[in-house]
Amino acid sequence: MLRSLPPPVKGVVAFLTCALSTGFWAVPLLAVAIPKMLIPVPGLQAVFERVLSRIAENWVAFNGTWMRWTQATRWDVEGVDGLAYRGWYLVVSNHQSWVDIFVLQRVLNRRIPLLKFFLKRELIRVPVFGLAWWALDFPFVRRHDAATLARRPELRDIDIQTTRQACAKFSRIPTSVMNFLEGTRFSPDKHASQGSTYRHLLKPKSGGIAQAIGALGDRFQSLLDVTIVYPGGRPTFWDFLSGRVPEVVVRIRQEPIPPDLLHGDHDLDPEVRARFQQWVQGLWERKDRQIDELLARAPD
Repeated sequence: MLRSLPPPVKGVVAFLTCALSTGFWAVPLLAVAIPKMLIPVPGLQAVFERVLSRIAENWVAFNGTWMRWTQATRWDVEGVDGLAYRGWYLVVSNHQSWVDIFVLQRVLNRRIPLLKFFLKRELIRVPVFGLAWWALDFPFVRRHDAATLARRPELRDIDIQTTRQACAKFSRIPTSVMNFLEGTRFSPDKHASQGSTYRHLLKPKSGGIAQAIGALGDRFQSLLDVTIVYPGGRPTFWDFLSGRVPEVVVRIRQEPIPPDLLHGDHDLDPEVRARFQQWVQGLWERKDRQIDELLARAPD
C-alpha cells in the first residue's frame, strides 16, 4: 500500500519512519554506551561492544523493513554467499551517494560483522547519529588538504596514530572495517578536476586501508570489494526515500590481501607504499570495467 503513495508523500513517510527508528534504537544504544565509557575493563568492553553491535544490527534490519514497505526497487545482488558473520573483513566500495551506506548495510547486515566506516571528524556533531557512531567506535579522522599538510606535517602523524588506535579496538571482536577509497562521493566535476583515468570512478587512496591493515594485519581473512551501480542514474537520498530508485545492482568479490602488504610500513617505506598503490589501482581498474559491463546490460 505504501508503495503506491505519490513519491513526495512516500519520501516523507520513509524519512519519518527512519527518524523514529533511529530515535528508538538510540535509547538502548546510549544506555550501553555510557557504562562502556565509564568502565574501561577490557573483558567488559568486549561485552559492551557485542551488545552495541546487536543493537545497531537491529536498527539496520528495521531500515530494510521500511525500505520494503515503501519501495519497489529491484535489488540485483551477487557475491554474498560464503561470507562469515564471525570473521574480520576489510570492505571497500565505490562511492556515489549517501544512498551507498544504506545499500551496503542492507546487503551485508548480519552476513558479516557490523560495518565500521571511516568518518570525517566533523560528522561527530551530527545529532543522534554522531553520538551513535562514537558509541560504536567508528573511526573519526581529520581530512587535511596538501597545503595544510605542507605547513604542518605533524598533522599527518597525528592522523595516522588516531586511525591505528581506532582500528586496534577492532581486534577484540569480529569487525568489518569499511573504507570508501575515493575519499568523497563521485561527481562529474570532481572527476574532471582530478583528471581521473577511470570512466566511472575517482582516483583511489591507499592510506586508509593501509592503516587498517597495519593495525589488524593477519586478522583480516579477506578484502570484500563491493561495486554499487544505479542503472537509473546516481540518486540523491531524497530520490531513495521517495522510491525513485528503480534498481540497485551490487557485486561483491572476496579477494585475499597480499601477504607482503600485511606487515609493511605504508608511511615510511616507499616500496611498500608503491605496492599498496599498485594493488589498489588494480582493484579500481577491474571495478571500472565491471561498472561498464553492468551498465551495458541495463535496459535503456
